[in-house]
Amino acid sequence: MEIKEAINKAKNNNQIAFNFLLDTYWNDVYAFQLKRTMNENDAEDITIQTFSKAFDKINSYNDDYKFKTWLITISKNIHIDLVRKQKQSIRNTSKDNDENYFYIVDDSPTPEDKIITEQNLAKLLRDIKKIKPHYQEVINLRYFQELSYKEISEKLNEPINNVKVKLLRAKKLLAAIITKS
Repeated sequence: MEIKEAINKAKNNNQIAFNFLLDTYWNDVYAFQLKRTMNENDAEDITIQTFSKAFDKINSYNDDYKFKTWLITISKNIHIDLVRKQKQSIRNTSKDNDENYFYIVDDSPTPEDKIITEQNLAKLLRDIKKIKPHYQEVINLRYFQELSYKEISEKLNEPINNVKVKLLRAKKLLAAIITKS
């Protein structure tokens, strides 16, 4: 399958085309993020977010540009957004002109936050049970057992790219369920 053909098929929600594009460009986007973040987990997470966003917005892709360039741009913007969010958690405050103090935001949960979190977790678990069992399994392995993609791949005896695609689909299905309720 050629890239242009895959892109056109992906615009029509062809899963084989999505897999082809993911397989073709995964290493490029991952390597780009690994150089930027110097952290394998962050690079992997951003790469997954990149493909998720790209596949959601595939109809806005302009074929005057290379697909790889479009993906790298999405990836770069996701990374910039994450860095901005991290910087917002530390605010620079100044008491005097001479002295600078850094106020670190206290993110520790209050008792009310803990109750809300427990209620949200219970609702999330109910929502997860609404998706197909093989999607439940991959979400459980990744987010509750905190296994790496490689460990999940070995446990399920599936290629890593299949695990990534399955997790991507599971998250989209779960997001649709959550937004409905």
